[in-house]
Amino acid sequence: MQTASDAGPGSHGDDGAPHGVPVAVQPKHDKIRRTVAPVCLGLAMLSATGCDREPARDLPKPPQVGVITVYPQPVVRTTELPGRTAAVMTFDVRPQASGIILKRLFTEGSEVKEGQSLYEIDPRPYQAQLAQVEADKAKDEADLANAKLNFTRDAVLLPSQLAVTQQQYDNQKALVGELVATVAADAAAVETAQLNLDYTKVLAPISGVISHSNVTPGALVTANQPSELAVVTQLDPIYVDLNQSSTTLVRLRQEAATGQIETAGDGAAKVMLKLEDGRTYSLPGKLEFTEVNVDEGTGTVFLRALFPNPEHLLLPGMYVHAQLQEGVNQNGILVPQQVVSHNTRGDATVLVVGDGDKAELRVIETGPAVRDQWIVTGGLNPDERVIVDGLQNVRPGVTVRPVAVSEPATPRQS
Repeated sequence: MQTASDAGPGSHGDDGAPHGVPVAVQPKHDKIRRTVAPVCLGLAMLSATGCDREPARDLPKPPQVGVITVYPQPVVRTTELPGRTAAVMTFDVRPQASGIILKRLFTEGSEVKEGQSLYEIDPRPYQAQLAQVEADKAKDEADLANAKLNFTRDAVLLPSQLAVTQQQYDNQKALVGELVATVAADAAAVETAQLNLDYTKVLAPISGVISHSNVTPGALVTANQPSELAVVTQLDPIYVDLNQSSTTLVRLRQEAATGQIETAGDGAAKVMLKLEDGRTYSLPGKLEFTEVNVDEGTGTVFLRALFPNPEHLLLPGMYVHAQLQEGVNQNGILVPQQVVSHNTRGDATVLVVGDGDKAELRVIETGPAVRDQWIVTGGLNPDERVIVDGLQNVRPGVTVRPVAVSEPATPRQS
């Protein structure tokens, strides 16, 4: 081992120690270790940093949307109008003869037939009057027969001018004519008396349901009195009175004239009915009458439909909703109402899947509603895909993944 004394005085060793101080000699590989250690530490730090870094993420997938493909189809166009039922015929039962009511011959609220007796008025005064005029007629007929015999005899004797003068002949002739007129008047009187006697039986002029009775047996009634004895109402068939906007009526006529819709059959449009509780009336009716004048106050036209009512389910005065068949659009395109929105200008818009599966905002024109769908009159072509599901995740211009959804049952009529 070398010592510091071996070197010159005042000199220092390689380690910086003064000569003469014993220093352990370090091998060369220790110096290499000290040089390489910081490098390894840096590499280790870089390696650790590289291990903690997250791998690059995948690009987001396009949002999935549900679409339906629109296509032209026959669509029955209908309009729902509020209305009231009204009886086809109503008859106020009033007496045509004066007298005391002897009997009431019906059950209140029952159905009566035409010609059925409803009340009986005391007939005795009218029977007596009939007997009187019949007796007067018989007497006058006997006088007429006698006058005719005398006239025939005078006609034989007149040429001889011995027993009958011309004056007597003329008088007898005039008497025959007078008695002929008297007998004719008697016949009219008998007919009137018989009619008055018949009026003591108050008959139902129509078939229908009769109301409660306003009189009881023993009541005194007079001919043609203002208050009715009862009311008979015909319930089968029954009217439904409606009011339709004149604007709609004009539009429908124009569309029918240009061939946009086909009218239903013989001009009597089919009408369906919904009752007050929302149920659909089972029997269809038909449009019977359309008023030619527009109500200036409401701008509506009066319509009247006729419905069969064999079960008397419909009663006069009921509030109903009528579904009036307007016509058939042979090339109607339908879209659900919930997918139609409006821009700032108020235009109806939908999102469609365009080229490259990119969402596209499309302005459309809509017609009348058919249940929960709109009839599209412009802006959409057949076989285009309309987004109906996932709209909240889509903006115009965004690429989407369209998936066909089950379409709702296509309504053939509203």
